[in-house]
Amino acid sequence: MEHDHRFASREARMKASEIRELLKLLDQPDIISFAGGIPDPSLFPADAFRRAYGDALTGAAAGAALQYSPSEGHRGLRDWIVGQMESIGIPCTPDNIVITSGSQQALDFLGKLFLSPQDTALVTWPTYLGALQAFNAYEPNYDRLEPMGNREPGDFAWQARETGGAVKFAYVSPDFANPTGETMTRGERERVLDLADALDIAVIEDGAYQSLRYDGEAIPPLLAMEIAKKGDIDQCRTIYCGTFSKTLSPGLRVGWVCAAKDIVSRLVILKQAGDLHSATINQAAMNAVARETFDEQVAAIRKVYGGRRDHMLAALKREMPEGVSWSRPEGGMFVWLTLPEGMDGAMLLAQSLESARVAFVPGRAFFADGTGANTIRLSFSGASEAMIDEGIKRLGRLVRSAA
Repeated sequence: MEHDHRFASREARMKASEIRELLKLLDQPDIISFAGGIPDPSLFPADAFRRAYGDALTGAAAGAALQYSPSEGHRGLRDWIVGQMESIGIPCTPDNIVITSGSQQALDFLGKLFLSPQDTALVTWPTYLGALQAFNAYEPNYDRLEPMGNREPGDFAWQARETGGAVKFAYVSPDFANPTGETMTRGERERVLDLADALDIAVIEDGAYQSLRYDGEAIPPLLAMEIAKKGDIDQCRTIYCGTFSKTLSPGLRVGWVCAAKDIVSRLVILKQAGDLHSATINQAAMNAVARETFDEQVAAIRKVYGGRRDHMLAALKREMPEGVSWSRPEGGMFVWLTLPEGMDGAMLLAQSLESARVAFVPGRAFFADGTGANTIRLSFSGASEAMIDEGIKRLGRLVRSAA
């Protein structure tokens, strides 16, 4: 039976993630994968989680861990997050926090909260594919956000009206962005906040990689900068999305939003309609593990991933032919390659999987307008140094032959 004619119009905007599809290749042992931005599972604090789940299922604690819980989230975990937010310059209370099923759910809820069909979201070119997927269901238009560009606020507003809606928010990943690995300067962050004030729009700050700095000087989150200027988080328009997926475990699907109470209260209503609450036992376990080992865990993965980043950058310098350029991230999980003009990343991937057995993500998926064909994203977090050496050698040979 054909159902296409029954689907809502938004279904046409919902596309499969190229990254999620590529992750299936991890089951093939001869593939060297630089595709998924996933943590190295050997670094997970498995013993700490084993203890946390055991404690959660022992005695009276088991009743609470296996029961429904508040939509806002586990109070102990929210208290810990308050302390974490304060450590990066964001003073808040538990009422400014809502727990989500990963930061991906937060992006979906924020798209639902702000976007009506034909409204405009401002995003960088390129931007996080998962954000585009989350927002696409609400049928927006996209406009290009260039923090140091010379466009006036009125031009963004006019363009949005011309396409049938209004500008509703700017979405940014300021630290070691997925996919480029780039970090916004303090000046760029200030420009985004100024633009948001001028347009009276929200700013969605994706802090997924904020903890993963390997060198360079830390820059305050946009929300911290806005609080410093306005004095109180409840007077701020920036909405910070955090996650444990890159630090402690992606499998538990625990993230959070930190924002003004007015925003959080509305997200709680969406949470009630969406899934009632995130898994109670997972929140309890995450609370215990975060309190026990977060700082130690972050220090450990910074050392490992920082070394792998350095190794990949050295391999690229050694193996890539002239005409290929790449980002030099100060943290995160990604290096962004720009191939010679006329070379297509998707075609290169097909050739690579067939002959070189190296996986990566073609860059076009990260551009709201489908451009960027001559770009690719490489992730170094899940690959050993030996895999990086061999994989970049194969990839460099393939690019050289295709140029």
